[in-house]
Amino acid sequence: MIGNDIVDLKLAKTQSNWQRIGFLEKQFSESEIKEIRNSKNPFELVWLFWSMKEAAYKCYVQEFKIRFFSPKKFDCSIVSNKKGFVYFDNLKYNLKFKISDSYVYSIATKNYESTIVSKLFYIDDIENQSQKTTQQLLHYFNNRQQFYKTEFGAPYLKYQQKTLQVSTSHHGNFGAFAFIKNTWK
Repeated sequence: MIGNDIVDLKLAKTQSNWQRIGFLEKQFSESEIKEIRNSKNPFELVWLFWSMKEAAYKCYVQEFKIRFFSPKKFDCSIVSNKKGFVYFDNLKYNLKFKISDSYVYSIATKNYESTIVSKLFYIDDIENQSQKTTQQLLHYFNNRQQFYKTEFGAPYLKYQQKTLQVSTSHHGNFGAFAFIKNTWK
């Protein structure tokens, strides 16, 4: 299982008012809110936690085939400037993340030792983000695979009777995909 999520920080600044009354309390646990409020860069931490939660949620949907909206139930913990965990019920997701001036990008798996292939790219046509992201994924595989989504929205590739679970994400001017190497079934 793999999940990824990207947040275009420039767009997040204009589209979302994370400081409005009740926003943090609806999205984040008490410990996350405390970290956000004590952070030197609370804006960045809000979107890092959001990205981590979304990536872990995508892993969950791939595995359990259940969709729901409850970001507060996914609890984030940062252990270094590139790694963290997200806990949900009795599950633990391992997170790798990257923060730049332009974006926050997170990848979740159940195992840090997984060999992850990930590509992050700039999208100049934000009206067609989803299409551009799928095109980048298929181009990576020389357009030999077919792209599908399950009834729960989890993406995968199919090639010669084999499937590969992938994760795609896009926001603003950024898109990304990720998969675990050598996991064709």
